[in-house]
Amino acid sequence: MHGVSAGSAIPSVTIRVSGKLFHGHLAYLDRLVQAAADCELWVVLDLGGLVEMDREALLYLMKGEEREFELVACPNFIREWMAHESAHQVA
Repeated sequence: MHGVSAGSAIPSVTIRVSGKLFHGHLAYLDRLVQAAADCELWVVLDLGGLVEMDREALLYLMKGEEREFELVACPNFIREWMAHESAHQVA
């Protein structure tokens, strides 16, 4: 299932993440993502309601994006932070 997008014929499930996403939430979110993968569902994380997160959560999203899940409705502050982290990791 890795690297498969929701646009393909594989069924998907959407998980909406809203409010705050911190390190302490990641184990639960990862269990949901893995359970969907076990059911052969592609995971779409809808981040439209996300207003705050920590660096560990950001790195989790960066690591899993397009490998384990797709991100939709991703707020600009998250995309900007991801771009900053990616540039920092390359440097």
